[in-house]
Amino acid sequence: MKKPSLILGAFLALSHPIPAKTLVNVDRSGVGIRGYDPVAYFKEGKAEMGLSKHSSSADGVTYLFTSTEDKAEFDAHPLKYAPKFGGYCAYGVSRGSLVEIDPSAFQIVDGQLLLQYSKGIMEKFNKNQSLSLQKAKSNWPILVEKRGK
Repeated sequence: MKKPSLILGAFLALSHPIPAKTLVNVDRSGVGIRGYDPVAYFKEGKAEMGLSKHSSSADGVTYLFTSTEDKAEFDAHPLKYAPKFGGYCAYGVSRGSLVEIDPSAFQIVDGQLLLQYSKGIMEKFNKNQSLSLQKAKSNWPILVEKRGK
């Protein structure tokens, strides 16, 4: 009799997978990047404050946009525009920490938006960018497991 119970338990576990943890840097209202437009970093090459009338949500984060065009572009490709490492400072993640960001301290690396605590910290990150990025990618799953929800 125990074998059918084990099979039933395995079936139920597979049919109702445990949701993966997430870890995102948002304000009290659930807004990411402190309200800056994630698409503008790519299109304009600078940080631009979004407007609440142009908003979208992805993976539990609300993003604001400067225009309906940026919102539509994000809606079509959210993974392309959402910041790496949940919107936390990439240098901090490379050091195993979750650190706030300055939205004007950013860079696009390998087609992904990286945010930093400051422009000075971004310089430290870039002294050996490939190693810093490798460390951040290695540390991120550990941080998500420890601090994610």
